[in-house]
Amino acid sequence: MFAAIAMIVSLSGTIPVAAQLGTSDVDVKLVLAVDTSRSMDQEEVRIQREGYVEALKHNEFIEAVRGGLTGRIAISYFEWAGYVVPDSVIDWHLIETKQDAVAFANKLEQRPLIAERRTSISTAIIQGAAMIVSSPYSGLREVIDVSGDGTNNSGNPVAPTRDKAVEAGIIINGLTLMLRPSGAPGGLDKYYADCVIGGPGSFVLPVYRIEDFAVAVRRKLVLEVSGLAPTPTIGKIADQSATDCLIGERQWQDMFER
Repeated sequence: MFAAIAMIVSLSGTIPVAAQLGTSDVDVKLVLAVDTSRSMDQEEVRIQREGYVEALKHNEFIEAVRGGLTGRIAISYFEWAGYVVPDSVIDWHLIETKQDAVAFANKLEQRPLIAERRTSISTAIIQGAAMIVSSPYSGLREVIDVSGDGTNNSGNPVAPTRDKAVEAGIIINGLTLMLRPSGAPGGLDKYYADCVIGGPGSFVLPVYRIEDFAVAVRRKLVLEVSGLAPTPTIGKIADQSATDCLIGERQWQDMFER
C-alpha cells in the first residue's frame, strides 16, 4: 500500500498546470470516505447515511458549489472499515446544478446499509488518494473527507500514510463521531488532529450527538467546497501533548494478549 502512495506522489509532480480553465477543471475533487465499522450500531449507520444524503441536497451546499471559480466540483464516495467495503464505491460525479447533487445523493441513498469489521483509516486514505489520481477531472484543490468513530487498528500505520498523501498535495479533513469513548487519550478529535488530517487549512469537526450529524456534514462540505478556512473553534485541540498514533493497534493487540 505504501507503494501505491509513492506512485501517487510521483504522479502528482508530472501533471502540468493548465494555462486556462478547461471543461474538466473543477474547484475541488472531493472524496467522501465514510466509516461503517461495527463499532457503530445499525441505527447510527442509518442516521449517518441520512446525514450525507440531506447535506448533499441542501441549498447551502449547492450555493457553495455555484460560488466557486468554476462553479462545479467533482465528488465521489466509498465506505470503509478494516478495508474498503465491496461495491460501496460511487465513482466521480460532476456537481454543477442542484439536479446533479440530488442525483448523486439519490444514488447514495439507494445503497444497502452494511457494517464490517475493524478500522483502517490508512486504507481509507490510500483508497481516496488513488481515486483522486485516477479522476478524469483536474481540481484546483484535492480533498479526502474522512468520517470515523475510532482509531486505526488495521492495515498500515495511519500517520505515515497521511504524510505521503499530503506530500502529493492532497488535503485530508476529518469528522469524528464522539458518541462513546474511543480509547484515544485526549479524545478522538485530538487523535484525528494529530494523526489523520493534514494539508493547508485541514481541520477536524467533532460530532457529539448523532442527531447533529446532518448539520455537521453540511457545515463540513460547505467549508471544503468553498475552500474557506474553518473558524477558530473548529479543529483547535487544547491538549498539546503528543498523541500515540499507534494507540489503536496497541489496544487491538492488548485484547488478544489478556
